[in-house]
Amino acid sequence: MEIDTLDRRIVHALRIDGRAGWREIGAVLGVSDQTVARRYRRLRENAGVRVVGIANPIRLGYEMWTLRLHTAPDRAIPLAEALARRGDTGWVSLFSGGTEITCQVRVPAHADRETLLLQRLPRTPGLISVSAHCLIHQFVGGAVGPDRRDDALTRTEIAALTPTDGPEPPGTPSSPLALSPADGALLEALGRDGRAGYTDLAAATGWPESTVRRRMRELRRSGALYYDVEVRPQVFGFSAPVMLWLTVAPARLAAVGAALAGHEEVVFAAATTGSTNLMATVICHDMAAFYRYLTERVSGLDGVDRVESAPLLRHVKQLGPAVPSM
Repeated sequence: MEIDTLDRRIVHALRIDGRAGWREIGAVLGVSDQTVARRYRRLRENAGVRVVGIANPIRLGYEMWTLRLHTAPDRAIPLAEALARRGDTGWVSLFSGGTEITCQVRVPAHADRETLLLQRLPRTPGLISVSAHCLIHQFVGGAVGPDRRDDALTRTEIAALTPTDGPEPPGTPSSPLALSPADGALLEALGRDGRAGYTDLAAATGWPESTVRRRMRELRRSGALYYDVEVRPQVFGFSAPVMLWLTVAPARLAAVGAALAGHEEVVFAAATTGSTNLMATVICHDMAAFYRYLTERVSGLDGVDRVESAPLLRHVKQLGPAVPSM
């Protein structure tokens, strides 16, 4: 599929406000609302673009864990698909020639970590090893910071699309926000389609539309709910997504993490527990560009002692659960 400038501008607009109306986006981009709607349908059907509503684990006080599972080659896909069906996994990806699965798991505060992380793993023959890394600080990605590859809009256009009901400015850290049991159905529906209509959301929750609108405003304002956009990087010209596991001197960990957060190639970075203490997802145009990034930018970061890299083969689950093709 050919991606042009307007497609990129629409995706950038949706990252700013995933539920902005087609008319609102069209007015900022200088095209009709029908054009925006038609382009989004095309992007969704042919380029894997999807707006997803996501519960913010940081605001909700969840622990975030990354699991690295090494398997026999013929067992990786069944295990990855089983993990992707779990409601507590954020993303599930295949790496290293199809013998490594990396997935992110959300663990509620005070939960039984061992049961949630390890005992619930699918009992799949061929699982060779498992390592679990708790994310202790997130530098960029998800609810923390923008995707720096989004450069299709001007500052004026970004300001015009920035929602007025966005999260409150950060201040004194507040206690974790508790979700009600009734919020689960709403978040599940938004996880499948962040642009679902209020009629559909009302049907999913059993609430009146007015209650759905009010609760979505409350969750967004509190920072418990945010929107992101799933894309296939290859469609947009980025054919070299790579996971980095870095060993950094503790005294330099914060500085290296902050530096990575400023790199346009980095879409996610976090400090972790484990034998390596910083992980990052890097997306480059090709492996030659990744080599330049590794040798010219990462190599110059003071405190980095060791770097392990694993090319991503494919996402089995990205931001939200798999949905049938439109």
